[in-house]
Amino acid sequence: MDAAALEVVRHALAGVAEEMGAALRHTAVSPNIKERADCSAAVFDAVGTMVAQAEHIPVHLGSMPASVAAALDAFGGALAPGDQVLLNDPYAGGNHLPDLTLVAAVGDDEGRLLGYVANRAHHADVGGAAPGSMPAEATEIAMEGLRIPPVRLVTGGEVREDLLRFVAAASRTPEERLGDLRAQLAANHVGARRLREVDARTPALAAAMAAVCDYSDRRVRRALAALPDGTWTRETSLEVADGARLRAALTVAGDTVTVDFAGTDPQLAQGINAVRAVTVSAVWFVVRLLTDPHAPPNAGCYRAVTVRTEPGTLVDAQFPAPVAAGNVETSQRIADLVHGCFAVADPARTPAASQGTMNNVLLGTAGAGAGSARAFSYYETIAGGEGGTPHRPGMSAVHTGMTNTRNTPVEALELAYPLRVRRAALRRGSGGAGAQPGGDGVVRELEVLADCTLTLQTERRAQGPWGVAGGADGAPGENVLVRRDGSEERLPAKGTWRLRAGERVRVATPGGGGWGTP
Repeated sequence: MDAAALEVVRHALAGVAEEMGAALRHTAVSPNIKERADCSAAVFDAVGTMVAQAEHIPVHLGSMPASVAAALDAFGGALAPGDQVLLNDPYAGGNHLPDLTLVAAVGDDEGRLLGYVANRAHHADVGGAAPGSMPAEATEIAMEGLRIPPVRLVTGGEVREDLLRFVAAASRTPEERLGDLRAQLAANHVGARRLREVDARTPALAAAMAAVCDYSDRRVRRALAALPDGTWTRETSLEVADGARLRAALTVAGDTVTVDFAGTDPQLAQGINAVRAVTVSAVWFVVRLLTDPHAPPNAGCYRAVTVRTEPGTLVDAQFPAPVAAGNVETSQRIADLVHGCFAVADPARTPAASQGTMNNVLLGTAGAGAGSARAFSYYETIAGGEGGTPHRPGMSAVHTGMTNTRNTPVEALELAYPLRVRRAALRRGSGGAGAQPGGDGVVRELEVLADCTLTLQTERRAQGPWGVAGGADGAPGENVLVRRDGSEERLPAKGTWRLRAGERVRVATPGGGGWGTP
């Protein structure tokens, strides 16, 4: 393709995914999707290769190709146009149970398969041992909620209402689940319509999709070839009582890169395990960040990348290991780890570490029993500090790494839940000092207005994000429970507790590391 046609096609395909995301957010019921934008969308060709994605959430998008592959494998290698497959099974293409993925086959007016559109949305509750479906005490995946293997939710354009009701019934907030699932159906409807329009305007769409992926491959390989050849290793530990070591060796050879996680500890009976799709997603994110972040994001960006994991470890968990926090927290630390290898290889071009956590806060109740509050499930990831870069200071109060969501506005939060926001502020001075200092974290304090359950899934509470090239580390985060009498209790990085009305949880998020000697 000539350069002009290539640009037109790449932006047209990306526009399909962007409009899908907008449709999903605008029609969703839960604040988690409508306000926080905890959802993602992408476009795939007729054999399931990702050809475009919206600039949504890295941990969703990097693992979504595995979801599409699982959906196709479950039904003979291809879906009929008009069919849609629902799944969330981490061991069959998913990443963790609250993220429900919907894959739709798209055909033209003659029934010829053009490709697939897919979206993923984080549902605030899918059952399990605690509201929010990320219980800190989970020892196996059954405790984290409803596990859905690839199943046909739509056949020949007809929605299976019985299956919708089945999925909703597993949640503490079934009406919200139904609303969000219908929003996902709507998003795929929009994506299918737009993909057909792109096909009508594009001669040989399949060849054009392949050309866009080839273009991304060339750009990333060119950037990799500019890096020094060699192997660099780094290791870190997750913040759990028993310790959990992650180890990575990064090898750059010409225009290829290999990341080998040999030496990583075995999986644990705790929800910090990450399935391979999540690990691959984290590696892809870092490679894109540090090579050519402006290359069209598709499968071509990652042809030069090899990821090696050992089944049964923290980065390649096997059934029945719980994995809820592996998706949201371990993914961040894996990204840190690979990022850190690049920092050893070439600190002059590598930013300092950002906050390295999503600061997951979950509050809710099933609403059962006389005099209890109505059922609700609140979920939020909280922003923090970005690491300083070689060219500018780190940003404050932003989502970084494997997440790209927003905060829940105070007005929306207090309208939807029995919660009151007591404080929302910058955490001044939490960024690490440096020639380019790290950004500051935030302080968010929530008061519960009804008895409920609190779950925290966080990292970087013991050790702050590291600086680069002489920059100082960012401040570690803090979790604090404020009792009704004003007394305070420091909470660990992870846990589940019962709160009484009037108590408060305060989360102070990490600052980013500094870059360069102050």
